[in-house]
Amino acid sequence: MSEREQPETTRPAVTPPRSVPDTPASAPGASPPAGLRRELPAEVPPAAPRTASGRTGASEAPRTPHPPQVSQKPQASETPAADGPGEPGLTGRRRLVNGLWPPRVTRAQLIVALLLFGLGFGLAVQVASTSDTDSALRGARQEDLVRILDELDDRTERLEDEKQGLEKQREELENSSDQAEEARRQTIEKERQLGVLAGTVAAQGPGIEMTIEDTKGTVESDMLLDAIQELRAAGAEAIQVNGVRVVAGTYLSDADGGVSVDGNKIKSPYRFKVIGKPQDLEPALNIPGGVVQTLEKEQATVTVERTDKIVVDALRAPKRPDYARSSSR
Repeated sequence: MSEREQPETTRPAVTPPRSVPDTPASAPGASPPAGLRRELPAEVPPAAPRTASGRTGASEAPRTPHPPQVSQKPQASETPAADGPGEPGLTGRRRLVNGLWPPRVTRAQLIVALLLFGLGFGLAVQVASTSDTDSALRGARQEDLVRILDELDDRTERLEDEKQGLEKQREELENSSDQAEEARRQTIEKERQLGVLAGTVAAQGPGIEMTIEDTKGTVESDMLLDAIQELRAAGAEAIQVNGVRVVAGTYLSDADGGVSVDGNKIKSPYRFKVIGKPQDLEPALNIPGGVVQTLEKEQATVTVERTDKIVVDALRAPKRPDYARSSSR
């Protein structure tokens, strides 16, 4: 029998797998095997062919693990930074300069800086105003300072006298056998005093007369108001200016060629009639930086005379209240 006539059953049923060439998978430039997909990365090892029974052939090439990629850090500069705060070669002063410059301003630091600026500005304004107020006293003579101290002593004495008078009235009410009669007498006396202050009753007594000659027309209403306030602070009990009674509700305003007092226009010369203690009223007007000195700076002539009897006869009509009524009636 010839070879062609031999039955086909004599051939082996399974062809043994071909041996895989012993080539490292990670070798650069090696082509992937036929059974590996081309889209896989190059570092994935190729899969070994399997036999019909599902076992891997004995000639499978061992897998070679891919060496881990080590990231190379950039080499540091051979020359160390000259301004680094941690360098051992830097001095303390250099480190301080590096820490302060360039400045790093935060929002909180900015707010604190603004608050400190406002506080400093307020203190500066207060110091400046205090310096302006005390400038007149700093340049005053010894006689003027003594006069100011005397005026302060007189004011203190007046307050003590008023306190003693009130305490005396209280003792009289407590010790009187007829307290109702004593209270009525004190009420009448108090009504008379309040009438003088309200301008509804004429008054007379010791005091001063002050005359202001304003030939230049520079005297304004605020200057006369300062004079009235100074006289009241010195203990004036009744004041009259050019026939107009000055009371607690009196107002002054500038008018053409003069000053208006409670709507009544008056012109220069301005004559003040003041009832009070002359020893207190005159020094209050002549203190350094006071009324007389201010008016003289405005080229006005001021004369102050003491007298034992001043008559204040200008009256104010009493105002009847619209709703208030006395509870004793």
